[in-house]
Amino acid sequence: MNIRIGYGWDSHAFKPGVPLKIGGLAIEHPEGLAGHSDGDVLLHAITDALLGAVSAGDIGSFFPPGDPRWKDADSSIFLNLALEEIRNAGYRILNLDTTLVLAAPKIGPIAAELRERVAELLGVKPFDVGIKAKTPEGLNADHVAQAHAVVLLEKAEDTLGLQSMTAVIENQKQLEDVVKDLVSQVHGVEPRAVIKPVYDTEDIT
Repeated sequence: MNIRIGYGWDSHAFKPGVPLKIGGLAIEHPEGLAGHSDGDVLLHAITDALLGAVSAGDIGSFFPPGDPRWKDADSSIFLNLALEEIRNAGYRILNLDTTLVLAAPKIGPIAAELRERVAELLGVKPFDVGIKAKTPEGLNADHVAQAHAVVLLEKAEDTLGLQSMTAVIENQKQLEDVVKDLVSQVHGVEPRAVIKPVYDTEDIT
């Protein structure tokens, strides 16, 4: 199995007067996270983990913080680009594990909802997403939110090749049916069934 691991980390300070958004989920809280975009610290860490797993750079390489186009942008845009990068590289997500480090709000009561939302954005099952939270005890970072993310990718199967093979087999079957119908019309009889050889697998080396 061809697998790759990616790690991402991000942090944002809390700021009054802005909405709080974590993991694509709007959360009721007196303060939000300051940032050039919507400040979604969790999606930023996940984006960097995905990009790093396929050696595609980091979030700043694609979305520079000084670019006015990304002012107050929804961080799901960044995540979608990272997903496109891993698809182009031929990989798919096996699972994701994350840890939020913040004093407030409490993540436990909304952890299941966060898992659902992140899984939806990534196109995976909630079972494949881990959401954990810790307080910044001893870090002197009570006014900051941090996020760590680790993602495991595997090489995607050649589904396009399998689809092409299936199409060829189906076309061949349709061609055989057409030939049988023509034979029947010309001779006025049902065509003889084609007897295909049966091989003993024990004789095949």
